[in-house]
Amino acid sequence: MSATPEYDALYGDFNWQVPEHYNFGFDVVDKWGEDRTKLALLSVDQKGEKSQYQTFYELSVLSNQFANVLGRLGVKPGERVLVILQSIPQWYVAMIGMFKLGVVPMPGTVLLTAKDIKYRVNRAEACMVITDLAHLPRVEKAAVDCPSLRLKMVVDAQLEDWLNFDREMAKAPRELDRSQIAPTRSSDPMLLYFTSGTTGQPKMVLHSHSYPLGHYVTARFAQALTDRDLHWTVSETGWAKAAWGKLFGQMILGAAIIQREAPGRFDPHDVLSIMERYGVTTFCAPPTVYRMMIQLDLKQYKLKLRHCMSAGEPLNPEVIRVWKEAFGLDIYDMYGQTETVCILSNYPFMPIKYGSVGKPTPGHDVRVVDHEGRRLPAGEEGNIALCLEGQRPPGLMMEYWKDEGAMASSFHHGHYFTGDRGFMDEDGYIWFVGRDDDVIKSSGYRIGPFEVESALIAHPAVAECAVVGAPDPEETRGILVKAFVVLARGHQGSDELTKELQNFVKENTAPYKYPRLIEYLEELPKTVSGKILRRELRKR
Repeated sequence: MSATPEYDALYGDFNWQVPEHYNFGFDVVDKWGEDRTKLALLSVDQKGEKSQYQTFYELSVLSNQFANVLGRLGVKPGERVLVILQSIPQWYVAMIGMFKLGVVPMPGTVLLTAKDIKYRVNRAEACMVITDLAHLPRVEKAAVDCPSLRLKMVVDAQLEDWLNFDREMAKAPRELDRSQIAPTRSSDPMLLYFTSGTTGQPKMVLHSHSYPLGHYVTARFAQALTDRDLHWTVSETGWAKAAWGKLFGQMILGAAIIQREAPGRFDPHDVLSIMERYGVTTFCAPPTVYRMMIQLDLKQYKLKLRHCMSAGEPLNPEVIRVWKEAFGLDIYDMYGQTETVCILSNYPFMPIKYGSVGKPTPGHDVRVVDHEGRRLPAGEEGNIALCLEGQRPPGLMMEYWKDEGAMASSFHHGHYFTGDRGFMDEDGYIWFVGRDDDVIKSSGYRIGPFEVESALIAHPAVAECAVVGAPDPEETRGILVKAFVVLARGHQGSDELTKELQNFVKENTAPYKYPRLIEYLEELPKTVSGKILRRELRKR
C-alpha cells in the first residue's frame, strides 16, 4: 500500500508563497467581505436551538470597530491581550480586530484558574484581558498581582472598573483606514499560545502573521475543504485547535464555520443533532468525541457529512469501523502541534493505514531522525522532526518566547524536533509512538504532569507523587491522568482520600487536569540519581 501519484505530484509541486506584508484581517476577512452575502460564521447555543449568522462583510465591519476601540484605548501594535471567551461571535470580532491592528492576542481556555491567569499575564506582560461574567471573578483575583494589566473588558455585563464590549463598540467607527495603520510584516508577531510541558510552567509559543498561510494546507489538504462547506471543529477557543479548525484555513478557503457555545457537560446527542439540523458537511473532533458518539444509535441521525477528521491522540480502529458502518465515511487522522500547523495527514485520495497519522502535508519535510538529525531507516523508532533545509514553513512558530533552553532543545541539527516519537514505514506513512517528554494527551487535552504533581504535592497528605498517562479501562477517553502517590506519615489511602485529592487538584489547577485514577505506593521507582522512572509506572 503506497501513496498515489496524485499525492506525489501534489507534494512535489507545492511551494509556499509568503509576501513581505500580510494581514489575515485585511487580506482574508475583508477580501471575502467584498461579497456582502457570503456566510462566514454560524453560532449556535448549547442545544443548537438559537442561531446567529454572520457574513464575512459583517465580521469585516465589526472587527474594524474593535480595532478602533483598541486604538482609542491606547493599545499599541505588539502589545499582548489575554482573551478568555466561550465559542461566541465576540471572540472572532476581538481576534480579527487585534490582527488588523497588529496587537497580539493570547487565547486562553475557559478552564484557567486565577493562578494560571496571573502566570500568563505576568509572563507575557499583557496589557489587557477580555472575558465574560462567568470567568470574571478569576480575573479579578489574579489582577491584583498583575502590574502590566491596565485594561479589563467584559462582554456581557455592566460593571464598575470594567470596560463593556458592546458599549465601547457602539462608540467606534465602522471604517478602518488600512493606510493609516503600520503594515504588518509576515514575520511580525501575531499570536501567542501557552503550551504545557513536563517540567516547569507552560511555554509561550509565538506565531507570526505568516501563520494563517501555513493553515492553508490544514484546510485545503487535511480537511479537504471548499468554499461551499459548513465546517465544524470541536474545540474550545483557548486551544490552538481553534486556529486549526475554527478560523484561519477555513476562512482563507471561504468555508463557513459553525461554532457551539457549550459551557456545560458535553452531550454527543446534542452535537449530532446540531450537525443534522444545520447540514454540517465537514467535521473534526478529538477521538474522545467520536468514542462518545458511537455509544449512541448513529443511524437515527441523517447527516450531510462528506468528510470527517480526527486529531489529538490515536484513534481506535473499532471507532472508525462503527462510524463508517453508520455513515459510510472514514475518519482521517492528522497530526500537528500548537507550535505548527497540520504537518502529517491522511487524505481522501490516498489509501488509509488505520493507526497511522499519514504522510507529510505539502510544504512540510517531516522525517523520523535520530538526535543528530540523521534520517532513520523504515520501521526504526526515532524523533518526529520537521526538516528546515530550504524555505522555513510559514506555519512553524517563530520561537518559544523568552525561553532559550526550550529553543535549543527543539531547534538543532537543521530540524525542528517535535518531541514526539514515531517511525516511518516502507511506504512513507508515519506512525506515532508517544511523547518524548511524557506530556499526557487525554480527551483532546495536552496535560503536563508537572502541573498536576505540583498541585498534588501541596496537599498535606502527599509526601511524593508522579503522574503518567494510563489507558482508560472504559475506552472512552483513550488515556487518563493517573497519579501514583506516596502518603505522608499518619495518612492512609482510601476512597475518601482519593476524592479529596481529586477535588484538591481541581481547585488548584484547571479542572480537566485532575487525576481520574490514583494508586497509593510505599515508594516510587527511581534511578540511582533519584529521578523517577516513569516508564516503570506506565508498565503498571
